[in-house]
Parts: sequence; structure tokens; C-alpha cells
Amino acid sequence: MEKEEQYLLQLKKIFFENEIHPDEYQLERMARYADLVVKQNKTVNLISRKDEDHIIENHIFISSLISEYMPDRVSRFLDIGTGGGFPGIPLAINQPMMRGVLVDSTAKKIDAVSKFIKTLRLSKLVAVNARVESEEFITQYKKKFDLVVTRATVPLVVLLRYSLPLIKDKAYIMALKGGDLTEEFNTANTKYSAYIKKHTTFELAYKPTNVRNIKEKKLVLLEISKWQKKKNYLMK
Repeated sequence: MEKEEQYLLQLKKIFFENEIHPDEYQLERMARYADLVVKQNKTVNLISRKDEDHIIENHIFISSLISEYMPDRVSRFLDIGTGGGFPGIPLAINQPMMRGVLVDSTAKKIDAVSKFIKTLRLSKLVAVNARVESEEFITQYKKKFDLVVTRATVPLVVLLRYSLPLIKDKAYIMALKGGDLTEEFNTANTKYSAYIKKHTTFELAYKPTNVRNIKEKKLVLLEISKWQKKKNYLMK
């Protein structure tokens, strides 16, 4: 059996077990994407080599799971530190009407992601080789996004610093994280409480291997409002 067919069967199984139902075309696209990543991984370090056999669960499925928690009425997202296209590409496959910018500072990774986007015909996505904190990137994309997504390991306080110039006055940040986030939340809240309207942490338990979330996979959802900051400033 071809690898792509194996990936498709794995995808169907894990989505079915978790009562999530992408259509056949979306599943085929995700299987194709998994195959592309593993093949490209031989020359460009997109995921851990040890993780290739677990690409469906650890990369494709967990990235797709973001769609289940996505706020309503978001239309344009920024994927910070996309690496091999995670979570941006699976998210775009699940949300075909959304536009997205996938950014990474490593040119080889962005070259690979650009090829994936073209092969998968994801016409609403663009891959950009840049640092999101650079003046050039901020000038081009200032206040363009109503959603930021990331699997990067930067602390929440850094993620907020990167995101604030690039998001609209009302926006959301969704970050896949692991472990105890108490200290991260406290640090972020100390500096950016005026912007954080609401925050929620979802435990990403799923069948069959993470039923009680023993792998400590979490999704942090921050609702950001710049209006509150402006209101506080005007009241002083």
C-alpha cells in the first residue's frame, strides 16, 4: 500500500473515532500533504525524523483540531513560525474560505511550504520568509489579521508582543501548547492585561491514544481587544 493511502486510512480512523467529519476531499488533501512533508523531510528539517511515523496524529490531526475551537466570523489568519506548514495548512484545508499568511524565518522551510501550497492548490494561502517582528513585515501586514495561530514554542508574552501590531482591534490568538502554563499566563497577563479580554485553555484529549490528555496537549485561546486599551487611555 502506498504511503498516501496509509495516511488516508489513518486520517479516516482518527477523525471517525473523535466524531469529527471532514469531507473526502479534505481527507485526501491532508493525506497528500502528509506524504509531501515526509518526502521533503529527507532534505529539509520540517519535523523530527523520529516523528515521521506519527505525522498523522502529532501534526496533521492536532493542527486540524484547531478548527473545532475557532471563533466565529474570522476571515484572515497569520501562522507564526509555521515550520513545515503547521498548523496553517491543515487549518486552511478545513476552512477553505479563510485567507492565510504562513510565515517563518527559515527560507528553506518557506520554500517547501510554498511548494505544498501550490501542489495542494490552496489559493488563499501565501508563505512568507520573514520575521514577524521586523519593520518590513509589520509595515506590510499591520492590522490585517483577526486570528493568529501558532505551534511555536515562544512564551505567550512574546507571542502577544509579535501579534499586537499585526491584528485588528478585535482579534483572537490560538496557540497549541503543552505542560503547565501558569507562569506563562501570569507573565503575559502582567504586561498585556489591558488587551486580553478573555482567555480559555482547552485540554485536547482525543481517542485512541490521548483519552485523558496524558500527553498534556492544550490549546490556548486569547480574545484580544485593543478598544479596551484605548478606553483606559482616554479615561486617564
